[in-house]
Amino acid sequence: MSTTDSRRPPTIADVAAAAGVSVPTVSRVLTGSVPVSAKRRALVMQAIDELGFRPNAAARALAKGRPSMIAVLAANTSRYGYMMTLEGIEQAARTAGYLTMITVIESTDPMAAKAAVGIALSQPVAGVIVLCFDEHGQAALEALPADLPATAAGNALSRRSGIPRLEIAERQAAEVAVTYLLGLGHKTVHHVALPSGSTAWGRTSGWLAALHAANAPVPSHAVATWHHLSGYEIGRSLAADPDVTAVFCGNDMVAIGVLRAMHEAQRKVPQDVSVIGFDDEPLAAMWLPALTSVRQDFAELGREAFRLLEACMDEAETLTARPLTASLVVRDTTGPAPTRRS
Repeated sequence: MSTTDSRRPPTIADVAAAAGVSVPTVSRVLTGSVPVSAKRRALVMQAIDELGFRPNAAARALAKGRPSMIAVLAANTSRYGYMMTLEGIEQAARTAGYLTMITVIESTDPMAAKAAVGIALSQPVAGVIVLCFDEHGQAALEALPADLPATAAGNALSRRSGIPRLEIAERQAAEVAVTYLLGLGHKTVHHVALPSGSTAWGRTSGWLAALHAANAPVPSHAVATWHHLSGYEIGRSLAADPDVTAVFCGNDMVAIGVLRAMHEAQRKVPQDVSVIGFDDEPLAAMWLPALTSVRQDFAELGREAFRLLEACMDEAETLTARPLTASLVVRDTTGPAPTRRS
């Protein structure tokens, strides 16, 4: 059999030429839409193997009568984690030949979530990815029809089972961050958490686990919103407490608010107080002092979520998704615990 130009991927026409059959015959073998003789099927399959041909996902979808569009349901498209996850999904989908449609979930109310799902499914979509970072995502996940190929990206808890989920190992990363602070000599670590029911619960549970493992005191934690101003207001209370020497924040925006409050209270970072954020937004490295943070690869989360959805759409028998790792990036906002003067 002949070979194709190694500088470009083989096409269905290359397979047909190598097998000595027509392009429609190759298409029939790939789709199974019309019976093909065993001899011709064998020739086509041999050519596919020799050329390393991989059918384009969009072409497969059209051949099977399946739409070449996927839907993404998200509560927010401007926050860093959401935005980068959407970018990863779109990149992977576009590479595979799919268009991406984004529908925003306006409320956690079940009827609002059902309406958002209805808007998404008003278009012919092959599958759905839900960004399950918060209660909005949970509500949308539970409103999806059972027979629709779907996956979830994010750690937020949900009562819905049976839908494959891709997560980032946030609890383990939070444990590493808090253990790092304790290792610097801080007797305990205060926590500014994000709203309950969000993906950030893994961060809070990791904070607790690290304190328990070190037999360190567990202070009450404050709950912020997703906004830096909320972190600032909580930070003012923390800055007024001389016993606060280390703070682990639910995200970088909250951490930046805490840093501002510490600066206004003339508590030096990291000499008096160490602060760690979460997500490692680009702004974290540019802040003064540069913010120590937990880095999450949201774009990879999006790409892997699409690959998991593609496996669902292809009805793969085994769907496994290992949590993606997150890592602590040490910068200038963390240091040894201050020495107490007697």
